[in-house]
Amino acid sequence: MAPKRRRVPKDKTTGLPKKYLSGAKNRSAKAREIKRTADAYKAGEFIDIKAVSASRTKQGGTKSKTTKRGNKGRAKKKS
Repeated sequence: MAPKRRRVPKDKTTGLPKKYLSGAKNRSAKAREIKRTADAYKAGEFIDIKAVSASRTKQGGTKSKTTKRGNKGRAKKKS
């Protein structure tokens, strides 16, 4: 018999694990995309992996971080 697994906290509106939606700019859009992909996978339909990857990247909430080198270049340009 397999050991019991800990229950994962789920999002109330979508029913997906909260971890899947954390950091998304638009939580409902990301949830729709995850569910649509899951349904297509279960039905054995074709999944365009590039499109899925692109949409999930676009949904990501983190901004691009500037490096120290990038900041040095900006400081020189200003003065």
